[in-house]
Amino acid sequence: MLAVAAGSEHVTRAMRSLEALFLIGVEGVTEVWLVRHADCYHQMTEAEDPPLSAMGREQAQRLAERVKRVKTAAVYSSPLRRAMETARVITEDFRVDQRLVEMALTISEEGTLDFQETSESASARMRGVIEDVVREHEGERVVLICHAASILACLTDVMRLEPGSLRLLPYYTSISTVRVLGERRMVGSLGDTAHLE
Repeated sequence: MLAVAAGSEHVTRAMRSLEALFLIGVEGVTEVWLVRHADCYHQMTEAEDPPLSAMGREQAQRLAERVKRVKTAAVYSSPLRRAMETARVITEDFRVDQRLVEMALTISEEGTLDFQETSESASARMRGVIEDVVREHEGERVVLICHAASILACLTDVMRLEPGSLRLLPYYTSISTVRVLGERRMVGSLGDTAHLE
């Protein structure tokens, strides 16, 4: 019986070491929630900087309920209306950061997207936001309300993947987490929408 107990202690220690490598449960880690804004496209009537749809307002409310269950130091938002309306449901006390915008793009008559900003540029922009947020909120949790392609650029950068290689579309109000400690950055979750279920 003693050998089994000793073996389980080794396994437990190994699992704790593995978790620490990925910055889970490590003191001083800053957790950044990259959150896509709520829906604004369902029954859209304004194409230029549209407001949230009724569905989007419901999504934002569910997100807010989830955020309120955990301790957050700050909420930041893109300056676009759909992001600020999502942030406002969480708190009136949010900050706008111009760098949290979506990657610049045009939409053709056929509905195809043509990105005007490179993935490298978006990654650098988002990296700068995270560095500033970590500097100001070290060891805390921060929520960034932003946009799908910018979130993907950030996650691809953290995971050291080639631009465009992450086959994921963050759904409305989905949460992807990045943990930061010093120069170390790790992805904790991708596109979590448990609050919408």
